[in-house]
Amino acid sequence: MKSFKLLCGCLLGLFLVSPAQAQSNTNKLNVLFIVSDDLNNSLGCYGNPAVKTPNLDRLAARGVRFDRAYVQCSLCNPSRVSFLSGLRPDTTGVQDLETPPRTYLKDYVFMPQYFRYSGFYSAKVGKIYHTGKKFEDRISWDVDIREWGKYPKPEEIAESGEAEGYRASWAWMKLNISDAKTPDGTVARKAVEILEKTRPSDKPFFLGVGFRRPHAPYSAPKKYFDLYPPEKIVLPDEPADHVKSIPRPALTYDPNKDDMSPAKRREGIAAYYACITFMDAQVGVLLDAMDRNKLWENTVVVFIGDHGYHLGEHGGMWHKLSDFEEAARVPMIVVAPGKSSHSASPRVVELVDLFPTLTQLAGLPTPAGLQGTSLVPLLENPERTWNRPAFTQIQREGFMGRSIRDEHWRYTEWDDGKKGVQLYDELQDPKEYINLANVPKYADTVKQLRQQLHDATDSVPKAVATKKKVPSTVE
Repeated sequence: MKSFKLLCGCLLGLFLVSPAQAQSNTNKLNVLFIVSDDLNNSLGCYGNPAVKTPNLDRLAARGVRFDRAYVQCSLCNPSRVSFLSGLRPDTTGVQDLETPPRTYLKDYVFMPQYFRYSGFYSAKVGKIYHTGKKFEDRISWDVDIREWGKYPKPEEIAESGEAEGYRASWAWMKLNISDAKTPDGTVARKAVEILEKTRPSDKPFFLGVGFRRPHAPYSAPKKYFDLYPPEKIVLPDEPADHVKSIPRPALTYDPNKDDMSPAKRREGIAAYYACITFMDAQVGVLLDAMDRNKLWENTVVVFIGDHGYHLGEHGGMWHKLSDFEEAARVPMIVVAPGKSSHSASPRVVELVDLFPTLTQLAGLPTPAGLQGTSLVPLLENPERTWNRPAFTQIQREGFMGRSIRDEHWRYTEWDDGKKGVQLYDELQDPKEYINLANVPKYADTVKQLRQQLHDATDSVPKAVATKKKVPSTVE
């Protein structure tokens, strides 16, 4: 408890920025922070030739594409609270979709709030924190534009479909409206208005732009669906019996039930891909505004997914909520003035690293107590030595699945190993089909990774309940 209170106290002290200090920040770099919801690495720039993402491809060409970036939790709310706070889920106390960001952190200063307190114009359009009034964080923003709750009208839907079953549940909608009339299209264009017209000219900005797609329901204008005929979708080709080596808690479905046909799976994947390309087009609206306004020389641009997404892997996994590579790994692209361009980093990094990275890039002091590490050295030399593993966790029915990922291995244990253990050789088995945890040859590897995982878990301050009032505004 003492370490947690000390952490919060140190941070709060650093965040109280005077007007005089704010005035001196006019020469700081801007930040454009873009988040896509439920996005895996099915992008052209990440090596998927089937998915069309020309705008993200051109963004990656401007900066560094991180090929091994990992979330701290493969679920929207806890993942977002983690990377926005720079703290791991054990410290934030947010492990599910029900707990608001400040339940335990209270007067802790989140990343956009820190930029605001540091004299930046802080604006948000769309989904940055999780959806719903109790999850939004008004204190973080000068301007907070929310589009949640806006869905297409029946007359705007050209065609729709759905899948219901134990393994997957989703719906898709082909829309007969233009991009600009969709919620994500509105988000992109409102963000451009802030870039071009409404932000103060004498302040640097921190602009968060959050897109809903490709999150279900898979909803996008019909032209994007036309790019992906379901019959041309290739399903995962997996070893027939590999699921038998997976601990039951690691699966989000019952392996004894198979209630989704191959045709239905292709339909879902095609709809998901359509929404990725639609979202990519909205990113293009932002990039065009960056070009028009010549902002690349003084703006850091970050693009991430809030967590990965399963599309039928491991016998029928769908959605997220796992510690497998498909759910834990996300795209992350960083473009920063004066740093590497058209580069890829193979190093293992985490989304919790974003807070210290952006403060350093923007020319601000990095707060004490953040639990990530600045990635600026990798932006300068993407292939430099980097011996930091990634940690991902997911809560499952009263116990935790915890995973450590380095450049060679992924080791995962459920309920401290009592409900199952997994070990995958990522160099030889990147799809994670062969569980080596119980192979005697790898006993030393399991022991070493288990110790590393437990040491890291034990060293993280845990969330502590407090009766402090949650602040709702900035004086």
